[in-house]
Amino acid sequence: MLAAQSSKLKAHRLPDIIINMHYTHVMKIAIIGTGYVGLVSAACFAELGHEVVGVDIDAEKVKMLKAGKSPIYEPGLEEVIASGLQSGRLSFTTKLEDALPDTKILFSAVATPPGEGYKADLRAVFSVSEAVANMIDHDLVFVNKSTVPVGTGLECQNRIDAILKKRKTKISVQVVSNPEFLREGMAVPDTMMPDRIIVGLNSDHDRAAKQKTKSLIEELYRPITRVGKPLIFMRRESSEMMKYASNAFLATKISFINMMTELCEVTGANVRDIAVGMGLDNRIGPKFLHAGIGYGGSCFPKDVKALLATAKEYGVSLPIVEATNHVNLWQRNRFIKRVLKHLPKKARVAVWGLSFKPKTDDMREAPSIDVIEALLKAGHTVSAYDPVAIEKAKPHLPKAVRYAATPIDAAKNADALLVLTEWDIFRGADIKELKKTMKGTLLFDGRNIYEPEEITREGLQYFGIGL
Repeated sequence: MLAAQSSKLKAHRLPDIIINMHYTHVMKIAIIGTGYVGLVSAACFAELGHEVVGVDIDAEKVKMLKAGKSPIYEPGLEEVIASGLQSGRLSFTTKLEDALPDTKILFSAVATPPGEGYKADLRAVFSVSEAVANMIDHDLVFVNKSTVPVGTGLECQNRIDAILKKRKTKISVQVVSNPEFLREGMAVPDTMMPDRIIVGLNSDHDRAAKQKTKSLIEELYRPITRVGKPLIFMRRESSEMMKYASNAFLATKISFINMMTELCEVTGANVRDIAVGMGLDNRIGPKFLHAGIGYGGSCFPKDVKALLATAKEYGVSLPIVEATNHVNLWQRNRFIKRVLKHLPKKARVAVWGLSFKPKTDDMREAPSIDVIEALLKAGHTVSAYDPVAIEKAKPHLPKAVRYAATPIDAAKNADALLVLTEWDIFRGADIKELKKTMKGTLLFDGRNIYEPEEITREGLQYFGIGL
């Protein structure tokens, strides 16, 4: 099976300048947590030539990974895992103690889900730091790869130092912040060829330890920095804050353009034209100006709310970030109200797209969840299709949802079609065939993937966002 997977690897490989370069030093690293960030990081570091051990408490997941199967859908990831396993540079275990010998750098990539008041739940982060401090028998760099609020690194350092002091050992464990900036659906290239690598480290009281830590991080990322990608060092607190600030700013761009859509609809303006014109201003840029039904996923909703929770804890107001969160919820609800307003009673509704974005099966905070629940609550029936996310979607959606094998099957005899995820397969749909398949004529394009004229020409009623 691994040989078959490896035969596909060339199609997903990055430039040979990265994959086949000469390494000055192969480093052993451990990555705790094989969720989205941890698994992608482990596979990519192995592909870059390092020796990597991935650790997870889920025995079934580890068994799957050892067989070369990825528990998440991400283009190219399974092939990179297969490559690492075949080379012997990548391995997986359920035992932390098996990963520690000779490890120079350990990444904590455990989950930090929203807790009370949307504050990040850091129990897993602290648990890992304490477990490492109790087991380690040599100097180590401990890296927080998980998204954590400012001050988490200091707390980890204090807990580790207290345990090492209790053990009466002179072992040095330096805590570093190294946030990830990968996009789901582009996680492998984003990890191998990032825009920038951010590292936060302090240890001002021990300059020798700080320099040693910095040198190890530089060596770890040398395969990437050799091709011109910047490695930027800053204070640990700045690094922790920057991840939240970056995601909140990108979410704000999305909410800003979505905020303009209702005004566009009532004035005759076209939000796509506006976005193009704005994006050509190099001070603004075109990315994240695509209007739709709002952002979802594991990062933007969680990080925006966590940043607000941190600000509240320190008595600081972040009104723009508050508005970003409000507009995202408002935009989703506005779409739902518009759909329900036009549907006939007990309508049959086809839904194209379930995951929060294309090229992933991630259902966290997916708009489809709220939309489908509202449709069913209003007495309508739902037939849904997604190219990869159906199995992941089922636990998140009511049992009354029917799942179709193809987009056209989902639309059969439907009174209305809702496009909720901009998968390429929907962009290329045969509109004439769609019209013949549907009973009604309503098409609600929640992602603005169609030209209105193209749809209305075939006899369907088109409802876009801000058009």
